[in-house]
Formats: sequence, structure tokens, C-alpha cells
Amino acid sequence: TFSWSCDRHTYSTPTQIMSTSRESSEAGTEATANGESEPKKQCTTETVLSDVDTWNVNVSTSALNTFNPIRNIVDHMKVQPNPDYEPIKLSIGDPSRYGGFDPCKEILDCVSESLYSGKHNGYHPSHGLLEAREAVAQLHSTESQQLTANDVILTSGCSGALDIALRAVADPGDNILIPTPGFSIYKTVLASTGIEAREYSLLPDESWQVDLEHLESQINDKTRAIVVNDPSNPCGSVYNKDHKLKIIQIAARYRKPLVADEIYYGMVFSGNTYQSFGSLAGNVPVLACGGIAKRYLVPGWRLGWIILHDNIGTVREKVWPRFIAMTQMILGPCALIQGALPGIIANTPPDFHQKLIYKLESHARLCYDRLLDVVGLKPILPQGSMYMMIGIDIKRFPGIKDDIDFTEQLVCEMSVHCLPGQCFRYPNYFRVVVCATEDKIEEVCRRIKVFCERHYMTE
Repeated sequence: TFSWSCDRHTYSTPTQIMSTSRESSEAGTEATANGESEPKKQCTTETVLSDVDTWNVNVSTSALNTFNPIRNIVDHMKVQPNPDYEPIKLSIGDPSRYGGFDPCKEILDCVSESLYSGKHNGYHPSHGLLEAREAVAQLHSTESQQLTANDVILTSGCSGALDIALRAVADPGDNILIPTPGFSIYKTVLASTGIEAREYSLLPDESWQVDLEHLESQINDKTRAIVVNDPSNPCGSVYNKDHKLKIIQIAARYRKPLVADEIYYGMVFSGNTYQSFGSLAGNVPVLACGGIAKRYLVPGWRLGWIILHDNIGTVREKVWPRFIAMTQMILGPCALIQGALPGIIANTPPDFHQKLIYKLESHARLCYDRLLDVVGLKPILPQGSMYMMIGIDIKRFPGIKDDIDFTEQLVCEMSVHCLPGQCFRYPNYFRVVVCATEDKIEEVCRRIKVFCERHYMTE
């Protein structure tokens, strides 16, 4: 056994180590006075390796710059839950964790059929099985835009799609525009590759619509793309058609493609209508990133995709082949789930999605109603996805310095886990996931009310 050191010292190369061992072997005997040889103490490879001062394991700039604010904040929380309360976690956007949000039998049957067919035990093309890509293309085709398998790349989850889409269109020193508050993975990917994340604001008092003037002001000659997220994580917002067209007009004016995070595709509540950016974009290229994680309630199956909407061929000719090349780094997502995907899309009953959206909406409304009158809080009613953002009037809570402190003390006193707004680059808010059962949501809201009344100070 030997230790590793990350101090910057000169280290022995494998060639040097082998050379040392060979020299030791050649000089392994020496003559005695009577001409007989006796063994000489050898310097072995193990001896060299035990010298930790000669070792340096470098950390790449990319690794040093890789930073996920959610994991950083959550992993560094040192507080322990109150043992008098059952811990309730509304912090992770994984519907499978909460109970009552399970894939339907048809989805499971498709995976079973894929497994026992014996056809999906090996590698598929790195950019995805043809039949699976055809199924995605058919799902997202419209009367005005017929997609084909050649417009689709399959990836390891939607995060994998975003990783490829963002890195494929920009170089170190360039920038990409991202929403604030927004999903943390955007900045994590960009920072790790030396691409600047320029943030544009969303407006909480306008149901988190884009501040269009601020968006436009952030564009410069180094901007390579604009990230949009609809429906939104963490906000639960849904953009109407008119608002999307205004965003598209800005992209067209500056000739910037859109990277659309649409993992919550179609998951909108009553009173809202969903239209994808790609279906409205005209001549603006759109790289739409999606997957089966949330709509089909299987985030652990890790199957996502990038759909190219490119009516004039700008991306298709120059960039799209390089997207396919980038999929060859990990040789595509799980072959078994790729084999099941056509059946999952075709056989999942429409009422499965309808019931899912109805349940999420009823839970979101329940949470909003219970927190609406809690002192010091300002919940913002979501319009889709599975999240709600809640503002904190932090100056009314003496002894609580910010949203991180608020959520830590909430864990410590009430055993309720939520994510602070700083995870999404938006301080003095916190986010809740509305996937828990109704009784758990009721209990969480009751505890939050007790906590706020305990700490709130009037003028």
C-alpha cells in the first residue's frame, strides 16, 4: 500500500520505475572475498512507490471548476433533524421517492419485453437505436413540422443531453445565457469547460416570465446560445405562446440558437397550454433536450434526447454531425431502455399523463393555499412541472441570516428538508417538491407555519 500526494513535486514515471527495478536486478549480486556471490539489498518497485514525496497526481482545470451548488450546499449541511419529528424531504426532484408516483404497468411491460427479447444486451449506435429515435421523432412531430429519426440523438438522461448541447456550441471564453433562478446543471456544465454562464433574470411577480430587456442586454459577440426552460425547474412556471414568440424574436434578431430544456414537456396545469419552442421557432434553430424521467416517472432509467428543430439547415450541416460524434464518448444510454422506448411512448395510456398532471396540480394548489397566509412567506403559484418557489421576507426573521440558514434551521427544528434558493442562484427563496402525498404536504406546511411564527418579528 502507498499514499497519494497532490503536492506539486517531481514524480517518477513508469519508465523511470522500471529502469530502477532493472538496474537493481542487474546489480543484485556482488562478489565476496572468496569469489562467491551473495545477494545485494535490492531497491524494488515497491520501495519506489512507497516514497510519497515523489508523487504528484494532478487535478485538471475542468475538475477544479466542476461545481454543483445543490450538492455543495446539501452535502455541507451539518445540522441534524429534530428526533421528535419524522423527517420529511421535499428537496429532491425525484418523484419515485415519495410514493404514489409510479410508472404504469404498460411501461414496466415494455421493459420486460425488451429484456426477454434478447435483442438489447449489446451496444446500439452511440446516438441511439433507430426505432427509438423514430418513436421520439413521431412523438414530437407537429402538422407544421414532421421530424425524423435523423433529427434525434439519444443520451444518458436529459442532463446528458444538456451536457452535449451546451459543450457542442461554445468554446472556452465564449458565453451562453442561462435563466436565474434556474436548474443548477447549466452552470455546472459551463463552468467545467471554461464557458461563461451569463445570467438573465426571471420575474417572480410576473409568474417567473423572462425579463426580456435583461435577456437582450446580456447578449454580446461572445454569446453562442440562449438556454430556456419551460416548464421550469425550480419555478414551476409555464410560458404562454406570446411570451415564447418574444423570446424567439430576440434570438432571431441576434442569430442565436436556443437550447430548450423541456424535460417537463407537456406537464402544465389547467388554464395553461403547452407549445414547445421548436414548434414555434420558425428559422431559429432549437436544440430541444428532453427525456422520460419526469413525464414517465422513471428518472433512474437515464434516457434522454436532443431533438433538432432547424428549418433552414444551419445546425444540421455544420454542427449536428459533431453532436453525434460527442455521443461516442460514452457510447449512448442503456440499450435495454432504448429497446423499450418505442413501446413506452406508444403504449402508455393518455390518462396516465392526465392523472399525473392532475395530482401534481392538486398537490401544488394545496401547498400554495396552506402557505399563502404564513407570516414572512410569499409562495408563487406554479403553472406546471413539480416545484414551487417560496419567497422569504428575511428581515422579519432575526437570527436567520439568509435562505440557507432558514432551511438549515427548518431541518434542525422541524425535520423538514427543502432546498434554499441559492441552489438556483436566487437568494431568500426556497423550493419545495410537490410530489409528496397530500397528508405529508399538509404536515410540512403545518410545521413551516409553526417555525415561521416562532421566528417572525413584526415591525
